[in-house]
Amino acid sequence: MRVITLLPAATEIVAALGGAGYLVGISHECDYPASVLGLPRVTATPVDIAASGAAIDAEVRRLRDAGQPVIGIAADLLRQLAPDLVITQGLCEVCAVADGEVHRLTAAMHPAPQVLSLEARDLQGIWADIRRVGQALNLADEAEELVLGLQSRMRRLFSMPLAKAARVLCIEWVDPLYLAGHWVPELVAAAGGQDVGARPGSHSARRQWRELSGLRPDHVVVMLCGFGLERARVELSSLEDSEALEFLRQVPVSIIDGNAYTSRPGPRVVDGAQRIQWALAGRPSPEVQRWQPQPH
Repeated sequence: MRVITLLPAATEIVAALGGAGYLVGISHECDYPASVLGLPRVTATPVDIAASGAAIDAEVRRLRDAGQPVIGIAADLLRQLAPDLVITQGLCEVCAVADGEVHRLTAAMHPAPQVLSLEARDLQGIWADIRRVGQALNLADEAEELVLGLQSRMRRLFSMPLAKAARVLCIEWVDPLYLAGHWVPELVAAAGGQDVGARPGSHSARRQWRELSGLRPDHVVVMLCGFGLERARVELSSLEDSEALEFLRQVPVSIIDGNAYTSRPGPRVVDGAQRIQWALAGRPSPEVQRWQPQPH
């Protein structure tokens, strides 16, 4: 079987099922596991990811307003790779090629590959998507084993409660401010906290910094979508909004790698829940960093 994945979560799911050898093409954002890094990249974006978060947000909005894709697909390469299965998603057009464009391009191929669109908005959706990928790859038993193992790890986290349940805010983007939604509140719950900024399955929501104090958080976890630890520190340190800085001085702030562990609806969300638990427990770890604004 020849498989193309158009988003990192799909690549990680296929690899976790033992199907990495089926992959013939991946997205420009796929970076895990290391065994896939040499594969052809079938997507690209005009957005400069080295720009500031504010500039990235502005460019994404400009592209949307102009009716242009945030992520495009190399149609000629797609045809050359002749996949049997293309895995995409319908949750976020910033995270992968628009679902409709994938169907349009594949429908014109001969033979037309199967298109599987991942749909997860919460943990149950992630487990369901893993099973659907397993079914498509004829690896249904492996998918069931993987899901049961991930669920078992989540239950173990639940069984190690914190001394005090923390009220938690999870920040997905700092400029403009977005609070993480979807499966993140469930990761917080598994870690022993209560997400006071979102409900399970809800969309990530834009908020104002001045609103956050009223949510009375005990802890803020910064998990920037698409960015790792160092980039998150840069984004936080670049904040000039006085309301943001005043709020972030009032509450403990931890950073985790959102790109790897919380923004991708795949197997590593369980690792994300574990890192949230480390943050709330104050456990020292290179993968959980504390941050606070510099004094005036």
